Parts: sequence; structure tokens; C-alpha cells
Amino acid sequence: MLYYLFQYLEQIDFPGAGLMNYLTFRSGVALLLSLFIATVIGRRIIDRLQLMQVGEIVRDLGLEGQMSKKGTPTMGGIIIIISILVPCLLVARLDNVYMILMLVSTVWLGALGFADDYIKVAHHDKDGLKGKFKIVGQVGLGLIVGLTMYLSPDIVMRENVETRVADHEIVVSHKSEDIKAAQTTIPFVKNNNFDYASLTKWLGDNAETGGWIVFILVTIFVVAAVSNGANLTDGLDGLATGTSAIIGVALAIMCYLGGNVIYSSYLNIMYIPESSELVVFAAAFIGATIGFLWYNSYPAQVFMGDTGSLTLGGLIAVFAILIRKELLIPIMCAIFLVEDLSVMVQVAYFKYTKKKTGTGRRIFKMTPLHHHFQVQGSSQALIKRPVNAVPEPKIVMRFCIVAIFLAALTFVTLKIR
Repeated sequence: MLYYLFQYLEQIDFPGAGLMNYLTFRSGVALLLSLFIATVIGRRIIDRLQLMQVGEIVRDLGLEGQMSKKGTPTMGGIIIIISILVPCLLVARLDNVYMILMLVSTVWLGALGFADDYIKVAHHDKDGLKGKFKIVGQVGLGLIVGLTMYLSPDIVMRENVETRVADHEIVVSHKSEDIKAAQTTIPFVKNNNFDYASLTKWLGDNAETGGWIVFILVTIFVVAAVSNGANLTDGLDGLATGTSAIIGVALAIMCYLGGNVIYSSYLNIMYIPESSELVVFAAAFIGATIGFLWYNSYPAQVFMGDTGSLTLGGLIAVFAILIRKELLIPIMCAIFLVEDLSVMVQVAYFKYTKKKTGTGRRIFKMTPLHHHFQVQGSSQALIKRPVNAVPEPKIVMRFCIVAIFLAALTFVTLKIR
């Protein structure tokens, strides 16, 4: 809204009105606004949640300090959502299709997570919203994003091409025309543009349409996987928030590079016109997560609940898809995916051993994976280390360090081919 106001003021030569034309300025404003909302207004929301007695329901899993968290206000993800939406509505270009998709995704995922938390709190049901309804919501969002990218004429890309000008010198440039293609970035290969249509060549003239169908299916899978992974990661104070903030920084840089024709040429990656507007959203996302961490770090004064965790994971997935970096998610969001896999492997192995021997065995001492490090050595688990329980703040800090390493590695893959 302020963006359009400043556009009008610029027409009447109002001093300083032209600042809103600069992406970096608007991103900085979005970051500061989201930080302010999350820290200052967030305090009031926490107080309101306490008055409403919206407290966390805690199961006794025998973990140190776990029961002390009982009654801590939950549904704090509302703070994150508001801290993202307000700055974007104020300083972003609301006619940009990428921004519209991110705002719709924020509201959609926030509503899905809120419904889950509300059932838990109002009906004292720890399980909350049934899993099938969560999946339906995530699949629905994946369809919206995938179909919009397929049908919208504003979502295009320009392919990067290499031209050899000397024996050992290669110049990278981009084709002059925008194209509509289901292409993405793939790591560790020389030509890192991957076209989903290459998987459906057997369809002949319909190969391109088939490629988009594959892309939409990938979109649905990525949204569901990353959203659920962030949800599982939200088990320690500040863990999901801190790792999400780090991933947000990585996505913001990638978005800025891919939305700038000069930098995308230097990195030899595809150029996505108009996608740079998403840097404003990423700035608000970073500010919201860091601001929320003010209250969510150990010992947490508020939990984000599914309102926050489902939203954070889903937004990371949708953002990566929009800037055509969804195939980098296994590296960038490896923590979320490992948390996902730890639960799946644990359950599968337990069922397998119970069927074979009559006694179920475990690979990890406890899942999701972050709880494995909180438990004293167990003879029942295949992986017994660490023998001694690791303090919660140290687990969170080490996971964040790993997240920084993974973010850096993601950038390295763009040059290792």
C-alpha cells in the first residue's frame, strides 16, 4: 500500500518518494517492520494467549525439563504470520504474481495450522487435526501454486546459454525472449537447467504438457514434505525458528541473484523476470523468524504451534519452487527432511522387527531425531551415541550450525559442476 502511495507522491515530486523504487530499500523496511511487529506487538499477543489460557499440552516422554514446558502459550505462529503479512502488504508490489502466491500461501498454511492448534487447545486433543485433512490442505496449496505457474502468462524464465569466445574462455548470456517452461535448477551438473518435459518425451507433441504435470506433482510433494518436516523439527525451543531463519537468508540471496540478469549470468543460472520482488517477502520472513526467536529461544516464553511450523515449512517450499530451486531443497532443508526420515525409518524398522522377532526394536533412541540426543544411552536402540543426554540449548545451536553449513553448501553446488 505504501508502495503505491509513494508512486503517487513521486509523480508530484515529493522529496524521497523515489526510495520505494529500490528493491533493497523496500526489503530493508520489510525486515525492520517485521522485527518490530514480532518483538513489540508479539509481546502483547503472548500476554493475550496467556490470559486466554492457550497452553501447550505436553506428553511425558521422560525428557529432562520437558514437563516444565506444560502450559507455555502456544499458537505463537500468529505472531510470525502477522509479522510477514503486514510488511508485505505495506511495501511490496501487490500486482506481482509471485508476491500474490506467497501471500495466499501464508494465509492458507496459517489457517491450516491454526485449525490444528485450535482442536488441540479447545478439545484437549494432542493429535489435533487429522493427518488426512492436513495432507488435503497441503495438496490443495501445491495444486494452486503449480497450476498458477503453469497458467499465468507472467511466470516465465530466460534460459542461460554458454558461448565459447576463445580456447578457454566461455561467456554466459541469456536468451532475449521469455519462455514458458517447466524448468528448474539441478545441482552438480554442467548444464544445471533441468526440464521436466525431458521425462515425458514419450508423449511426443504433448511432452511439454506432460512436463508441467510432473512439475505440479513435484510441487505437491515438496510442499507436503517440507511443511511436515518443519512441523516435526519444532520440538525444541528455537530449533524450527532458528533453522528457518537461516534457510530464509539463503533463499533471499538466491532469489536476488536469480532475479538479476547480471548476477544470474555470472553464476550461469536461469534468469526469472520479476521474481526479485520476492526478496521483500524473504526479508519479512527473516525478520519475523528472528523476532519470534526473541521469545522462542530457550527457555521459550511461547511456542509457535502448528500455526507457525506448518506455515514456515510450507512457505520455504513454495518460495523455492517459485524461484525454480526446489531440487536444491534436499541440501538446503536437509534438517527438515532428516527429521521426516528419522520418524519414517524408526516406525518401519520397529514394525519389521516386531513382525520377525515378536519384539520391536528401534534405530534411534527417540524420534524425531532431535529427541535422540536428549535421551541417555539405551540398549534397545541400534544407535546408542551420544551415551549422555545433550542439553537442549546445545542441540539447537548445533543444528543451527549444521543449517548454516547446508546453506553455504547449497550455494557451492551452483559452481561445482
